[in-house]
Amino acid sequence: MHHFQYKQDELYCEDVPVRRIAEEIGTPCYIYSLATLRHHFLTFDSAFTDARHLTCYSAKANSNIAILKLFGSMGGGVDIVSGGELYRALKAQVPSNRIVYSGVGKTVEEIDFALREKILMFNIESTQELEQINRRAEAMNTRAAVSVRVNPDIDPNTHPYISTGMKRNKFGISTDIVMQAFEDAKNLKNVDMIGLDCHIGSQLTDVTPFVDALKRLRALIERLRQRGADIRYLDLGGGLGIVYDQEAPPQPHEYARALLRELQDINCTLIFEPGRVIVGNAGIFVTRVLYTKRTPVKNFVITDGGMNDLIRPSLYGSYHYVQPVARNLQETEIVDVVGPICESGDFLARDRDLPLSSQGDYLAVMSAGAYGFSMSSNYNSRRRAPEVLVTGGDYFVIRRRETWEDLVGSETLPDFLEGGLQ
Repeated sequence: MHHFQYKQDELYCEDVPVRRIAEEIGTPCYIYSLATLRHHFLTFDSAFTDARHLTCYSAKANSNIAILKLFGSMGGGVDIVSGGELYRALKAQVPSNRIVYSGVGKTVEEIDFALREKILMFNIESTQELEQINRRAEAMNTRAAVSVRVNPDIDPNTHPYISTGMKRNKFGISTDIVMQAFEDAKNLKNVDMIGLDCHIGSQLTDVTPFVDALKRLRALIERLRQRGADIRYLDLGGGLGIVYDQEAPPQPHEYARALLRELQDINCTLIFEPGRVIVGNAGIFVTRVLYTKRTPVKNFVITDGGMNDLIRPSLYGSYHYVQPVARNLQETEIVDVVGPICESGDFLARDRDLPLSSQGDYLAVMSAGAYGFSMSSNYNSRRRAPEVLVTGGDYFVIRRRETWEDLVGSETLPDFLEGGLQ
């Protein structure tokens, strides 16, 4: 469910015409629906009402502080994977005891930052990381709460770039090493081993891999408790998929029912890290047609938005539904929707049957709320797009478009170049 609908052949976000935003803010731009964000968060969170749990939104999906603030105000936490995301979560006033730090490559600077802020826990991904956190906690005269990320060797049946729970992936610790990690931790004086974590991948459309992983985790928890481990938290990650095209992912209540059936009497606080399932269909990417070009082989619609703005199609071969902001019943043609980037891999859609486009038309790339702006870049020295949040009949710019000055603001000329080389 989302709040992007046509009204008299004009695409609206809630009660605001998308064309109005595009004309007043300019393109390309990202537009998010507050009502959709709220609905998706509540739908996911309420599915686990019968269990002791914390929904920690995955900041990497979309890290705008307005969105983090929204979910924090609704009782949610944040799952982070960098010091920058921790900074954003704190700027959004998310309580630090609702922040979980995941990720395979935490630096000393980032570990120290998280320790100072007294986050809920670290999800550690190697025994060396565990030892590093213990050293930093000792140096800062504090204790670190730690959960071990388990790699259960489960095939999530998703794109290989977003599969994270198999032996060949870089994430987590294999189940045979986890037991030893808990034993070794008994000799570490500044860490408290309080949980297990498991995240097997993203954009999953079947609950079976989740359930298979959970069965292995449950057996592991029982073994650890028999050895005296105090397992208080079970972080089940995220990864629930959304509809981009013809997918049929389970609804949050179906996902919850399948998991809770396996979690009876587990006696843990459950942590979830949903990202895409909350923000994915809550956002669109709007771009303007610059030119159309017809060749004997291909027809192209060239837009002002490119792979630097929305890299998912180029990086993953991902499908995003594309539709005109002003709908009409004219004839269609098969086209590639491409951007201005100097790369043959710069495309938003390929071989799509779309209504004939003209210069100045606006196109909406749907389901762009997750991994859209957060993965954007300044490639080709392009300014990153603005982000707009719509609520009812109003809209707010929650990130302005970058300026030319922003592009070079952090760069400097060394003295020997100031006057030019002699």
